[in-house]
Amino acid sequence: MRTEPSGVASALELASIPLTPDAADVYRDLLRMAPVAQREFLSTASPRDARALAGLLTSGAVHRDTAGVLHVRPPRSALESWAAQREMEAAQARAVAETLSGLYTAVHGTGAAFVEVIEGKDAVRELFRQLQAGAGTEVRGLERGPYLRDTTRVPEEVQYDALRRGLRYRCVYEGELLHDEAMLAAVRAAVGAGEQARVFPELPLKMMLADNDRGLIILPRASGDDADAMLVHRSRLLDGLSELFEVFWRLGAPIHATTDTAQPDAEPTATTQRLLALLTAGLTDEAIARDLGISNRTVHRRVSRLQELLGARSRFQLGVQATRRGWL
Repeated sequence: MRTEPSGVASALELASIPLTPDAADVYRDLLRMAPVAQREFLSTASPRDARALAGLLTSGAVHRDTAGVLHVRPPRSALESWAAQREMEAAQARAVAETLSGLYTAVHGTGAAFVEVIEGKDAVRELFRQLQAGAGTEVRGLERGPYLRDTTRVPEEVQYDALRRGLRYRCVYEGELLHDEAMLAAVRAAVGAGEQARVFPELPLKMMLADNDRGLIILPRASGDDADAMLVHRSRLLDGLSELFEVFWRLGAPIHATTDTAQPDAEPTATTQRLLALLTAGLTDEAIARDLGISNRTVHRRVSRLQELLGARSRFQLGVQATRRGWL
């Protein structure tokens, strides 16, 4: 299965794209043979070729139809979602690197004067409330983990008060938090009260920013029963934390408070947007079904319909296409 079709290698230069050597070889073979039945293709394949084909199917570079026939997508289209994912990861890595560099400087360099260490969960929780109460324009937060609460998060009275006096709240939640049904309800309650919320699969830390004056980085202790924090005053480190938040805000998918009552054909409905947001966050079909109040089968059917509508071969590609169309 290593016969090189004339002109194919020079036209595609597969060695230069991010495929393993085995996957690139299998991809070349399929360019020559496809469409071809998977059983026929694998009849002369080695175990390494079979594993490479499985990877190509998972990535969406190769598609298998209902009859078991393999089809090859053009390299540019096949790698488009891969490139989008790498760009997102690169942006995340740069933002985290900038923040960690600031933390290192604060601890080991001359910047320690603008960082205070707050010890103990009770003291941190009280400062958390004080910063919200004293904010004048906006509160921003990255939410990952219940470090400051003993029960499921709900909008606290200090947040209701702040929203009533016109304070803007923006929060990005880690996707894993939304696996909990009670947490989903709590987040929707916050959004219903006026908070703007988005979800992202993984966040590097838990923090809150009050205006552009102060930031609070929550540091869980190894025991898991307590937490400390770093209070950051105006500085380059605080600027870095602000930039970090904005990166994840741009990458996150919106969270809505209610489902939509519009006509089902007027896509994207709020229900569709919520389904896409939960899907992008990495939730299982079971978790999505619980949140939307529908069956697992209905979730699968709706996702399949959206993939067909947007021309997406995989769920990740569905998220990419939905983002490009402004659906998220």
